[in-house]
Amino acid sequence: MQVQALDHINIITSDLDRTADFYADMFELDRRNAPPPLTPENAQWMFDSCERAIFHINSLDCPRAFDRAVTEGPTGSIHHVALKCEGFDEMIDRLDNRKAEYQLNVIEAVGLKQIFTQDPNGILLELNFFGD
Repeated sequence: MQVQALDHINIITSDLDRTADFYADMFELDRRNAPPPLTPENAQWMFDSCERAIFHINSLDCPRAFDRAVTEGPTGSIHHVALKCEGFDEMIDRLDNRKAEYQLNVIEAVGLKQIFTQDPNGILLELNFFGD
């Protein structure tokens, strides 16, 4: 068995609409209803341009196959989620227009520009722009 790729990230939130809107607006992801038995009120999936549902956004009361206690806020052992991106200048403009807080990091040795920002749930996002 080999891992082929990261499939998706699941975010559980008390504000489903705000979180889904953030990912739709910030990353131009397509917001769609999750498949049944989930409902539009408890789950939204965010699709990229290749038709991959890379973020699953669930309400606190959304049913889960593997149930465990959920607390909102800092993400425990997971420090951040990294996304490979294109359009560095466009993303800076979006963040500035939203008056969002962010930090920049440049790793010249590998031609990488990074933007660190947080979603509405405090999830740290690392946006990686190679050669951009």
